Amino acid sequence: MAQGQASLFDEQALAQVTTDPAARIEALRTEIEHHTYLYYAKDAPEISDAAYDSLMRELRELEHQNPHLIDPTSPTQRVGGYVGEQFAPVRHAQRMYSLDNAMDLAELDAWLERVVEFFGHMVDVVCELKIDGSSIALTYEDGRLVRAATRGDGTTGEDVTVNVRTVKDVPLRLRAEGMAGIAAPGAVEVRGEVYMPKASFDFLNKAAEANGKQAFANPRNAAAGSLRQKDAEITAKRDLSTFLYAIADQASLLATTQWELLQWLTDAGFHTNPDVKLCTQAQQVHDFCANALENRANLPYEIDGVVVKVNSFSQQAAMGFTARAPRWAIAFKFPPEEKTTVLQDITVQVGRTGALTPVAELVPVTVAGSTVARATLHNLDEVHRKDVRIGDTVIVRKAGDVIPEVLGPVLSLRPADAAVWQMPQMCPSCGSVVVREDGEAKHHCISIDCPAQAQERLIHWASRGALDIDGMGEEIVGRLVETGRLTDVADYYSLDVTELALLDMGRLNKEGVPIRLGEKTAQKLYDNIMASKNRPFARVLFGLGMRHVGKTTAEVIAAAYPTMEGLRAASVDDLAALEGVGPKIAASIYTFLRTPANVQVIERLEKRGVNMADDVSAAAPAEPAVLDGLTFVLTGSLVESGMTREEAGQRLKALGAKVSGSVSKKTSFVIAGEAAGSKYDKAVKLGVPVLDEAAFLDLLETKTLPPQ
Repeated sequence: MAQGQASLFDEQALAQVTTDPAARIEALRTEIEHHTYLYYAKDAPEISDAAYDSLMRELRELEHQNPHLIDPTSPTQRVGGYVGEQFAPVRHAQRMYSLDNAMDLAELDAWLERVVEFFGHMVDVVCELKIDGSSIALTYEDGRLVRAATRGDGTTGEDVTVNVRTVKDVPLRLRAEGMAGIAAPGAVEVRGEVYMPKASFDFLNKAAEANGKQAFANPRNAAAGSLRQKDAEITAKRDLSTFLYAIADQASLLATTQWELLQWLTDAGFHTNPDVKLCTQAQQVHDFCANALENRANLPYEIDGVVVKVNSFSQQAAMGFTARAPRWAIAFKFPPEEKTTVLQDITVQVGRTGALTPVAELVPVTVAGSTVARATLHNLDEVHRKDVRIGDTVIVRKAGDVIPEVLGPVLSLRPADAAVWQMPQMCPSCGSVVVREDGEAKHHCISIDCPAQAQERLIHWASRGALDIDGMGEEIVGRLVETGRLTDVADYYSLDVTELALLDMGRLNKEGVPIRLGEKTAQKLYDNIMASKNRPFARVLFGLGMRHVGKTTAEVIAAAYPTMEGLRAASVDDLAALEGVGPKIAASIYTFLRTPANVQVIERLEKRGVNMADDVSAAAPAEPAVLDGLTFVLTGSLVESGMTREEAGQRLKALGAKVSGSVSKKTSFVIAGEAAGSKYDKAVKLGVPVLDEAAFLDLLETKTLPPQ
């Protein structure tokens, strides 16, 4: 809050209800809601923080003394201490569409020309900043917040109501002015973005680094991760904010335009972005976009573009939708932000399969809202292709505004003594010989006892795509390895709650006492370890970390050989005959399953109850197998839909398709998202049809292949 002492209520009138707890409680709630509205929605606080806190303390005390008067919409009930076990699916009132993108002014003008062509003249449009956050849908019944859901796939999201209730600028009940703007009784679903302010993001990452935890990549990921915390109290501490800008069903309001909708949202108590403009000419749209790009860095939150919408709801309805996006709106995307910094060193990371990856160690620089200090250089060929050398001033950007990428050097600033970098001949982790097999881009450490590989394998086993042991992150794995308690993945299943609770985290508290994992966290972690025993067999295969066996390949193998016993009996030729496997992967699997040390680990896993077989009688996919016999390969990031490649692959498989990790002449289609890599290049070379994200989403929606 800010300084100043004006109040909505006459203080004497407020004091008169002190003898009636119910009246006093209701008066305090109304007063607090009023000041919350002024602070978040209007950015015009009337009282100081201390005065606001005093009102909250009094309300909490009165509710404590009169628990029968506690109401879920009270300002005191934003954090109830509830810890959710899962996020239930929520079907949206109307589909949450993606937006088509304009990557430059020419594409933006092309959209504006289509609007003019449709109506025969220019119509009013509204320009809004494109907030780089996580989409949210809020449902109110009789003015009370009853549900909050993530976007999900656009049709069905996840119920995050408990967490969203902790976000201070989300009204728990609508203001009277907002209720007056509703056309008819019933539920109202409003939509917008949950975001994390830049300052809060920086504070969160500094705290993570101080505690030895991994920092978030950007504010968008931080907001999405905070929204899906199982403990709402953690979400409450993350300082999330919202901007609301849409409604599911326009007929539910008296408003008839986007401009009126934004005013209604503000009147109802929602936080709306003040940086909007009603435009009547294309040049005004250009000016708004140029100004947004110029002032992007000065905003307290991240944006990645401008959204332009036809203002009139009736005109929006006339233009309608494509299979994936409204025709009446466009997202003008800013070009990737590029910065220069100095390449201080090139270090080498050793992965779980022994692969050596060169990593650029940079003088930290802020790019697209977060600090970049490291970036992968992939392999030796990539280092030489880009010709980056230690000491170079290099150009850095984020691919898709997410993944740090070194584009290349500024040759005019290259130091005279900058030498061509070479891969070390000995493993930096164990000192063993490094080799590079014919036809491979990566160098590998050949030692099976390499400690770097051992820890990476343990982390991989617990990862979300494998056995999904929630809470078993790098820090805990590292401490268990250091104490000698974990040497291979079978050791996970001999851990008990007591020893986990006593695990020394390698840090001291303020009193100088070692920090332990603690009983509550240990119990949750133990339960998650036990739950991982029942993961599908394909996840076990992926989790074992066999070289060349990714998640998709593991699923192919498990489908053909649903038991470990049957798989171990398969020959190299049997395995090589599987779609997407081939001789190289087959040899890797065959050798892995006959290596004595690996066999011992598998047998120990089986004895401790880890699933080594699938139920072959599982039901077939509910959706029609319209893609039966077709093979798809995914590359790049599916930015607009927000789907991971794993999720996209599952959607394709549900339609009967096979999903492979590599492109060949047998590939039917390649789906290329943003920052598509070598798979895209190979598809073009082989003449394999390529679908962009829009065509892919259209395929999922219509279940019809595009014409070729």
